[in-house]
Amino acid sequence: MAAIVPRLPEARLVETRQRGWVDPYAGLSAFNFARQAPSPEISAYVDYFWVVSWTDLAEPYEQRIVSHPTVNMTITQDFHRIAGVIKGGFSYTMRGSGRVLGTRFRPGGFRPFLGGPVSRLTGRFVGIDEMYGAAGATLVEQVLAEPDVRAAIALTEAFLLGLGPDQDPLTEEVAALVAMVASDVSVTRVDELAARSGRSVRSLQRLFRDHVGIGPKWVIRRFRLHEAAERVYRGLDLATLAAELGYTDQAHLTRDFTAAVGMPPAAYARLSGQARS
Repeated sequence: MAAIVPRLPEARLVETRQRGWVDPYAGLSAFNFARQAPSPEISAYVDYFWVVSWTDLAEPYEQRIVSHPTVNMTITQDFHRIAGVIKGGFSYTMRGSGRVLGTRFRPGGFRPFLGGPVSRLTGRFVGIDEMYGAAGATLVEQVLAEPDVRAAIALTEAFLLGLGPDQDPLTEEVAALVAMVASDVSVTRVDELAARSGRSVRSLQRLFRDHVGIGPKWVIRRFRLHEAAERVYRGLDLATLAAELGYTDQAHLTRDFTAAVGMPPAAYARLSGQARS
C-alpha cells in the first residue's frame, strides 16, 4: 500500500503536475506526491514545496526526471543537498519506506541565498551543511525528525527567512521570461525571446546565467523536450512534433529526447501505450 501524505491546508494547495516525470502513471502507483504553495513571506523566492513518500515497497522503484531550469533543496535520509540546474536527466531509487521533502525555488529565486551567480551550482549537488554550516545541519536534523509534513515545511521556511535574503528586482523579470518559455510552445529561439524581453541576446544570456544558472537556449530546449515527452506519451507523430517545436529535423529531436529521457521516442511511445492500456 502506498504511503499517505498528511493532508495539506486546502487554501495553500496547488495543482499537482508531473511534467518532466518519465512514465508518470507508473510512478503514481509506487509513491505519493504532493506539493504545497509557500507562505507569502517566502513566495518571492520559492515556487513550491514538494513531498514524495512511499511505504513498504516490495521492489526498489526508480523514477527518472527530465530536469527543470530550477534549483532544488532536498532532504531525505539518503541525502540532504542543494541541486543546481541538472543538464541531463537524473533519477532516484526508492526502497522500503521513506520521504523526500523538496523546496523548488523560482527561476532566479535562489540567487539571494547564494550571493552570486547561480551558474556556480549548475550541474552540481552541494550539501546543505556544506553551504550553510551548523545552521544547515540543524535544519536537516529537524526535518528528518519531524513526521508532520506541514511542520517540516514550516521549519524549512523559517530557516530560509532566517538567512535574510534580499529581494532581487531581476527575479520577477527572470521568472516571467521562464514562465513564458514554459507555456508558449512557439518560443523556439533565443533571439525571439530576446525580442520579447526587450533585451539584446547577449544581455539575455548574461541574465539567465546569473539568475537561472544556465543560458536561455538550454531553457527553451528543455521545455520543448518536456512538451515532446508529453505529446509522445499521448501518441502524437514525431515528425510533425519536431517541426512544431523548432527542431531542424526529426533526428535532432530524437537525439535530444534520448539523452534527456533515457530512451528514444519510439520506445517511450510503446511504454506510454502500455500505461494507457
